[in-house]
This record gives sequence, structure tokens and C-alpha cells, in this order.
Amino acid sequence: MALNTSAEAPLPVGEVSRLIGGWIDRLGAIWVEGQITQLSRRPGAGVVFLTLRDPSHDVSVSVTCFRQVFDRIADVVSEGARVVVLAKPEWYAPRGQLSLRATDIRPVGIGELLVRLEQLKKSLAAEGLFALDRKKPLPFLPQLIGLVCGRASAAERDVLENARRRWPAVRFEVRNTAVQGVNAVSQVVQAVEELDALPEVDVIVVARGGGSVEDLLPFSDEQLIRAVASCRTPVVSAIGHEPDSPLLDLVADLRASTPTDAAKKVVPDVGEELERVQQLRDRALRTVRGILDREERGLAHALGRPAMEHPQRLVDERAAEVDALVGRSRRVLGHLLDRADSELAHTRARVVSLSPAATLERGYAVLQRPDGHVVRSAAEAGAPGEPLRARVSEGEFTVRVDGGGDG
Repeated sequence: MALNTSAEAPLPVGEVSRLIGGWIDRLGAIWVEGQITQLSRRPGAGVVFLTLRDPSHDVSVSVTCFRQVFDRIADVVSEGARVVVLAKPEWYAPRGQLSLRATDIRPVGIGELLVRLEQLKKSLAAEGLFALDRKKPLPFLPQLIGLVCGRASAAERDVLENARRRWPAVRFEVRNTAVQGVNAVSQVVQAVEELDALPEVDVIVVARGGGSVEDLLPFSDEQLIRAVASCRTPVVSAIGHEPDSPLLDLVADLRASTPTDAAKKVVPDVGEELERVQQLRDRALRTVRGILDREERGLAHALGRPAMEHPQRLVDERAAEVDALVGRSRRVLGHLLDRADSELAHTRARVVSLSPAATLERGYAVLQRPDGHVVRSAAEAGAPGEPLRARVSEGEFTVRVDGGGDG
């Protein structure tokens, strides 16, 4: 459809619409799956108007078909039903509208839905969205609980009443949404993201009562599963359902079988907690009393020992030992001093007896030359007439060498 146009040579709207129609007419028929959101069957009209919507991406397209085509499935299909349509794209030139002209409409069976859900489950599991290590623990006592549920629904009433019965001070931030139908996925996703963005919300509960597989399809939608997987806040799935659980149960951090069960798992029971506190207090009191009794018995046993009854006895015994040691040390020291004195006297007597003075006292004399040299032989006496000093016991005197003799 490449055309040469300009501001000076534009194409008329009709020509553009005709060209678009010609291009679309060349397209073949295709099978399309979606959810019926609007259904118009005017009495006597030969054409039925439908709107098919993709709830995962919030995209809709108009569908028309002849009455006889729709009458074949009119008894089993209504607004909200999922169908597959064999249709050819069609362009309505006067209004510039695109629609699909259906030649065959088939309802999507439960078996087909379950197969597709199983395929989606395997795909998301392969990405690790259901892994246990992704699960976040719930707070023991949430201060603010985010609740996503239907407006004035039994699920909302069950969660609020049971939670407040268990813990009266609990607070809720409620987001009422559609929980089935064409708008359920987008509204639930928006509510979950809003609550997750609030820092004061400690846990988010997505609650709904029971329903058929078709009714619970929004809670297996891929868009919702990925939104819950990306939440920083713990999410609790509280969908009352049949054994075939929605995928929300797998990605949530905690699965509750019913909204009432969710209230019990999210909020502690004040009566049970008070009883547990009382039990802990009693246990602590018994422990403290046991410790005190044991210490009192130990103290009484210690006070009953002789050392504690007569504490001065230890001092007296140590004092007697000190006195005995002092006396012993004095005696030993006395013996040592006496022995040393005796040995000193004996040594002194020997020294005295061997000293030169003792020899002089026996009548001997010591001759010394003027230079102090002791004369030991006659040859050392010097020349005749040379003076010598003679030392005797009582003093000394001078003598002169006589030259008449040799010895």
C-alpha cells in the first residue's frame, strides 16, 4: 500500500478506507479464541453482534455472524463464556471499522481449558515462579492487611469477621474488584499492585468463594501470576475451590483452602497468644523458683561447713603455722650463726697463730733495709755500717751492719 502522497496531493478519506478494505479482503479466515463480553441478538435480525476480549491483554474485537451460525451454540454460550471462532477479517468502509465475520463458533470445553492451564503451569514452573525458595514468610502479627475480594462478598465478610474475632486490633486495606468475568484479571492485578506499593501493608490476601473451573479462570491468568510473583509483599491465595486449584495457589507465598482459613493463618488468635504468654510466664516463674531453691540449698550447705561456722579458726590455724615457722626459722638461724661464730673463732685462732706478730712475740725480729726490703740472708744485709731497721714484738729500732762476720 505504498502511496505517493503529500500535503499538496493528499488522499481522500474514502480512498484510504477503500484501500484498507482491499488489503483486508485479501486476508484469509483464522481461528480466534476469546471471551464474550457483549452479546446482541435483536429480535427478527438476521445478524448477531459479539465482542471478543482477551482478558490477559485487555484487547477486544467486534465479531458478527449470521443468526443460524450463533443459534447452533446459543443454548450453551452466554456473556463471559470462552469460545473459539472461525472468522474472516472484514472492513466496514463507511465507518472505518474492523470486525470479524464468523462462520463457525465453538465453546471452549473444560478439557481444553485444563490442558491449556497445565501447559501454562509447566511453562511458569520452568521459569521458577513456583519454586519454594521464592516463598516469603508471613509476619507473625501484620499491622495492616491488604484484601482483594468481591464487593460485599461472603469471602470479604469471612476474612474480616474471622480475623477481627481472632485479633480485634487488626486493620485492613480493602480493594473490591470483579472476581470473575471479563474485567476480573485487570482489576485484581491493579488491586494487587496498588497494595504492594503501600509500604505499610504487611501481607496481601486474594480471596474468593468457590466456583466452577470457568469462574476461577481469572486466578490462573498469566498476567496475574506474574504480578503476584513480582510482589515484594507476601501474598496469600484464599480461593475456595474444587480440587483443581488455580495457578494463584502455586505462586502465592501461602495457600489457604478458604477465606476463613486465610484469616486463621494470617492473624494469630489473641486468646491462644494470651494463653501462650501465661504458659511462658508460668514456666519462667518455675524456672526462677527452681534456681532460687537450688541456690538456697547450696548456700545453706556452704554455711553449714565448719569453715563458715567458725571462720576465725582458719586464721588461728594459719597464725599458729606462721608462729611455728618463725620459731623454726629463728632456731635454724641461731644454729647457723653459732656454727659460723665457732668456725670464725677457730679460723681466727689459726690465723693468729700463723701470723708474723705471733712469731715476733716469741723473740724473733725482722730486719729491713732502708728501702723496706726484708733481709733474708747475710748477703742482703748490705755494706758494713749500713743502717737496718729491726722490728720486734713491742716496736722497732735501728741497727748497723757489722763487717766482721758472714752469717
